[in-house]
Amino acid sequence: MPSVVTDQINLYWEQTLAALPSFVIAFGVLALTWLVARGAGFISRRIVGKSEIKPSLQNLLQTLVRLGVWVVGLMGAAVVVFPDFTPASLIAGLGIGTVAVGFAFKDIFENFFAGVLIMLREKMRLGDIIEVDGILGTVEHISLRETHIRAFSGELTIMPNSMLFQNAVEIWTDAPKRRFEVVIGVSYDTDLEKAEGVLQKAVEGCSSVFKDKPVQVLADTFNSSSVDFVVRWWADSSGANAVVTKPQVVKAIKAALDDAQIEIPFPYVTHTFKEEVPVKEKALEEA
Repeated sequence: MPSVVTDQINLYWEQTLAALPSFVIAFGVLALTWLVARGAGFISRRIVGKSEIKPSLQNLLQTLVRLGVWVVGLMGAAVVVFPDFTPASLIAGLGIGTVAVGFAFKDIFENFFAGVLIMLREKMRLGDIIEVDGILGTVEHISLRETHIRAFSGELTIMPNSMLFQNAVEIWTDAPKRRFEVVIGVSYDTDLEKAEGVLQKAVEGCSSVFKDKPVQVLADTFNSSSVDFVVRWWADSSGANAVVTKPQVVKAIKAALDDAQIEIPFPYVTHTFKEEVPVKEKALEEA
């Protein structure tokens, strides 16, 4: 029995020694692949860096170049270690495990392909202010799996690319100018022409409002306790101005209406009061 174990150990040792040169060569192939991948990434970065392709797409192209080099290098190392290994056998093996791998890594693949499609889009670049699924902030980083959105208050949201691809994305900074609006109500006994002039002058006097675009003051709705105006103006779509302009306009409107003694009414709330009859008295009455 001991001789059988010894013979088996000797056999394994001899096979290991025989395969050792193949492992050394495979290691050399991987080291060469690492060098080639770095060189290919550097060359691709120099080439695409001179183009007008957006940075996220440049990173994608560089990643795909390095990935292609690594795939070839790994296949070469596998052929050295396992001489019977061929690309055909790899494809056959992938065919067997594709379903299982697809289910196991569904979210990863979904985010990966969504990231590729997002990078191929002409819209939404780094530095854009976007709003998606209730999250508003600046795009800081786009990778193949996730996108980093920095809120104006400083918080960082790491959003999976699949959410950006499946949901509607509002890009605030797609154009340098953006139209804002606010709804303001005045009481029914107000002279609407006078109110319109007061609102117009108040909005035009705000520093964040563009002077080359008209301010619109439109009497829009007969509400329950007021006549509502829709006030529209144009302002900067990026930076702090995009956040500050609306509060600035609201304050100016409130101050102007107060000076003109124009009332902003509270909405009417109708309360229905029901007299409750004690249970015992109600039972006696029914009896």
